[in-house]
Amino acid sequence: MTKIGTLYGLGVGPGDPELITVKAFRLLQQTPVIAYPKKRMGSKSYAHQIAEMYVQPAAGNKEMLGLVFPMTRDPEILEREWNNTVELVWERLSEGKDVAFVTEGDPMFYSTFIHMMRVMQEEHPEVPIVTVPGVSSFLGAASRFNLPLADGDEQIGIIPATEDKEAMRRAIESHDCVIFLKVAKVLPMIIGLLKEMNLVDKAAVATKVTSSEEMVWTDVWELERAELSYLTLMVVKKS
Repeated sequence: MTKIGTLYGLGVGPGDPELITVKAFRLLQQTPVIAYPKKRMGSKSYAHQIAEMYVQPAAGNKEMLGLVFPMTRDPEILEREWNNTVELVWERLSEGKDVAFVTEGDPMFYSTFIHMMRVMQEEHPEVPIVTVPGVSSFLGAASRFNLPLADGDEQIGIIPATEDKEAMRRAIESHDCVIFLKVAKVLPMIIGLLKEMNLVDKAAVATKVTSSEEMVWTDVWELERAELSYLTLMVVKKS
């Protein structure tokens, strides 16, 4: 009976190829199948770009498995497409091959791998699953800003930015530091809220942090009408 391969979730950091762990590097070298999120338009994700820097698929001993994930809220389409994607990975695992799924940031923090893991556990509970932590974007931003996110008894909140202004206000009020993830879509509202709270000067914004396309702003006033990338976060440190 063929031994079932192990599914690895590898965090490869927020964009800088050097921000991967030694363990992630080793598994990229050793694992015969590297799975990665594949964009429909052909451009490569950071995770894909980083993985390619550390593996040599042309040598013939490595399969690069591109997986397209559905961008829809339709539950029927989501279930069908996710099951299809998981089955592609299962085919390799059932042959005894280990599969390393590379993901930006950390595999257990707002990651595509989380759903991959859940569906795999439901459909094929016998599959061993191992995750390797990675550097998340908000940690990369803290380093880029040279800004301590929390010290001593300070409290920190990591909040997906939404249009619920009062919820965003409560998040700021109840924490010493708040990181707003995916803030671009509601940036004018958040800046307006910071104005009301007299905190604009306490905020900083980063897009595609640590990558070659990184942009940072410590003067948030200039972003009131800006259209920024989806991969944008804001740090508000009150003290």
